Amino acid sequence: MYDPTVARLTYRGLLGRRRALILCVLPVLLIVISVAVRGFSGADDQVASDLLGGFALATMVPIIGVIAGTGAIGPEIDDGSVVYLLAKPLKRPTIIFTKLIVAVAVTMAFSAVPTFIAGMILNGNGQQIAVAYTVAALVASIAYAALFLLLGTVTRHAVVFGLVYALVWEALFGSLVSGARTLSVQQWALAVAHKVTGGDLVTSDVGLTTATVLLVAVTVLATWYAGQRLRSLTLAGEE
Repeated sequence: MYDPTVARLTYRGLLGRRRALILCVLPVLLIVISVAVRGFSGADDQVASDLLGGFALATMVPIIGVIAGTGAIGPEIDDGSVVYLLAKPLKRPTIIFTKLIVAVAVTMAFSAVPTFIAGMILNGNGQQIAVAYTVAALVASIAYAALFLLLGTVTRHAVVFGLVYALVWEALFGSLVSGARTLSVQQWALAVAHKVTGGDLVTSDVGLTTATVLLVAVTVLATWYAGQRLRSLTLAGEE
């Protein structure tokens, strides 16, 4: 289910100079803001939770997920180079699964690691806040990568639709419509973070059991359907 050659090519495409610079912008900004906040207000658990929840988990993680998830396959479909990959004797699910692993790894590296560093800067992991949001970023990275990888196989405008989901649905509708929060990867990840802290600094509108089921279901279904879409693309090309 994992092909090293596909993984190497995907890493090369995702971590090219231009894309790597884009991926670094938000993590660097988070750390700079964390240093400034710690310098001005000192170690404050509530401030740390607000910054990590409002910026790291709500903005940085989904945007990096969009870049990594859609970038793992979208450009190859757009420029037609995916034809050369599909011509290889590889099962379509293997291609998708390999690209998912790469997208998840890149999303985790550029979101979970900076989140932990920022949390340690802000309050030294007081009340397990840094660890809680790092775990939330890790589980969210998996779901986001799967969702946005699927978008990359479905539409040429995957980045636009990904940003609409991340910034409009989760950030805007999620703050205004309570029902929308149930269908939010961010809320599912917060449920896991709440379990880690065991306190009230991190809260979620979704229970842990529901969040876990939805995270697994979305990841599995998105990955499976992306494989089906890639198989359909092959058949269309042959016809």
